[in-house]
Amino acid sequence: MIDASSITLDQLIATGFEISASDVMLKAYTPPMMKQHSMVRPLPGEWPVLDEQTVERLVRSKMTDRQIRIYDETSEMDLSFAVGSTCRIRMNCYRQRGGAATVMRIIPLVIRTLEQLGLPMVLGEVTKHRQGLVLVTGPTGSGKTTTLAALIDIINNNRPCHIVTVEDPLEIVHQDKTAYISQREVGIDTEDFQPALRAVVREAPDVILIGEMRDVTTMNVAMQAGETGHLVFSTVHTSSAYETLDRIVNMFPPHEKNHLCLRLANSLKAIVAQKLVPRCDGPGRVVANEILICTPTVSKAIEEGHFGDLYHMMNEGAFWGMQTMNQSLARYVKAGVVSEETALNYAGIVSELKQLLRR
Repeated sequence: MIDASSITLDQLIATGFEISASDVMLKAYTPPMMKQHSMVRPLPGEWPVLDEQTVERLVRSKMTDRQIRIYDETSEMDLSFAVGSTCRIRMNCYRQRGGAATVMRIIPLVIRTLEQLGLPMVLGEVTKHRQGLVLVTGPTGSGKTTTLAALIDIINNNRPCHIVTVEDPLEIVHQDKTAYISQREVGIDTEDFQPALRAVVREAPDVILIGEMRDVTTMNVAMQAGETGHLVFSTVHTSSAYETLDRIVNMFPPHEKNHLCLRLANSLKAIVAQKLVPRCDGPGRVVANEILICTPTVSKAIEEGHFGDLYHMMNEGAFWGMQTMNQSLARYVKAGVVSEETALNYAGIVSELKQLLRR
């Protein structure tokens, strides 16, 4: 049994990284746990049950003095750091039952390509736009950051431009290739999203990555930048294209809806909604996507506020690279990658997926 007083975060993370865990989780009165392929289980090894003092020590070990002060005041802290040349960590520290706890997301340093991720190659075409807004959506832990990193890497490899990212915290580090990249982390390089986004258009960007569109101000800046000659990427915590547009519109006052629909129709280039689905042909998960490409017909429907028509357009839009979540799941089932039972659990419209699988 390992002595609790000698445990370090780097040891725990290295163990998780070796077995492809997505997260390592710590709290008092429990041995170290991990999340692997969407399942929570003990971290392999002779780890002891952790006491409050050990967890408190581990949670604070990677914080700066400023971060410790904020954590003591608010009981919450997000930070990121590198573990040698192995991986990066996105760490959320919090309190539960009065004691310290943390969940650490393990992020490999190697940026995988669309092909390696199993993503449709049509997404590579989205990176060729010179202006507009591209949204990657899905629940927490659905791989949005990994997808965005692959898209930014395509631009980095092929276009001599300035890419500016504003993230909280900084997760994936990009090295300059053909592009010149500036990565700003909230809490370290800027106080908050809002001042960073007010300043970003003065930093001569061609491509802007906003970690998350979390409020009206962020959404306004993203749309404005997309309208004025910048290609903007961001994320929203929604599960479909319809929900994404509905969420954006409903965050603004009702009297602005018509003007907002017009702005979205002019700036939006694509919405990619994704879920990570457990495989049945081996360990791991595959990414299922709903893809909306803003063709003239789609843009017209958005301008008129007819969001309910978009599902049919995706269903019939294979020529443009569009697909619904159910179409993506059905392909995996027919290829023997995902079981029918699992696909139905992740389906957008269960009855429709059943019909697709019967054909």
